[in-house]
Amino acid sequence: MAVMSGRILAGTTHRIMLQLRHDRRTVGLLLVVPSLFLTLLYYMFDADGMVFQRVGLVMLGLFPHVMMFLITSIVMLRERQSGTLERLFTTPLGKLDLLFGYGVAFSIVAALQGTITALVAHYLLDLDPAGHLGLVIVVAVANAVLGVALGLLCSAFARTEFQAVQFMPVVVLPQTLLCGLFVPRDDMAGWLQAISDVLPMSYAVDALLEIGGHADPTTTMWRDLAIIGGAAVLALILGAATLRRRTP
Repeated sequence: MAVMSGRILAGTTHRIMLQLRHDRRTVGLLLVVPSLFLTLLYYMFDADGMVFQRVGLVMLGLFPHVMMFLITSIVMLRERQSGTLERLFTTPLGKLDLLFGYGVAFSIVAALQGTITALVAHYLLDLDPAGHLGLVIVVAVANAVLGVALGLLCSAFARTEFQAVQFMPVVVLPQTLLCGLFVPRDDMAGWLQAISDVLPMSYAVDALLEIGGHADPTTTMWRDLAIIGGAAVLALILGAATLRRRTP
């Protein structure tokens, strides 16, 4: 597999950002909907603020992950179905340039999304973790980037947009159920805990809970963040290895 080119990577990122700029509905969906969902949760748990402090903090990482997974898997599939990828690969563009270009472009969007959602949660919904709000944003963005990477990887195996959506319950739902949001991971059966240990979202939740419970960054939080980043890079590399130019 060819080595990435910084110039081509930057050009690819710029092209994708221009596409997003002209797709106002998608941008609105990515930037606004997570805050609306979090507001809904706030009023659901209005009688018990302590529950929202925990659940809301975890959802700051979960919502961006789910939405980025869905959007990127569909966008990449459309690029392949329309023949855009086939045309692009007649240029010096390599698969790693393309996949990491998508990763960088959607990372920028994820940073905006995570920042807006975290600020809404903190200033309007009274979410007040013990740690710094900036660390919450960093973890939320990292988990969103992981969603981008997994979405790009799964899009390689889908032939239609409906199939791309079907990957959500296969990839996202098990991580949501086993990440420790509903039941502490230490209280799970041994085999469920073993599965949870290899699912990257578990480490995103652990990192957010570390921030929620400690005023200063902990070693566990940095470890979890490194695992999330490593999983995202691995998913992008695997996505490049399995990427097809056109859907049969």
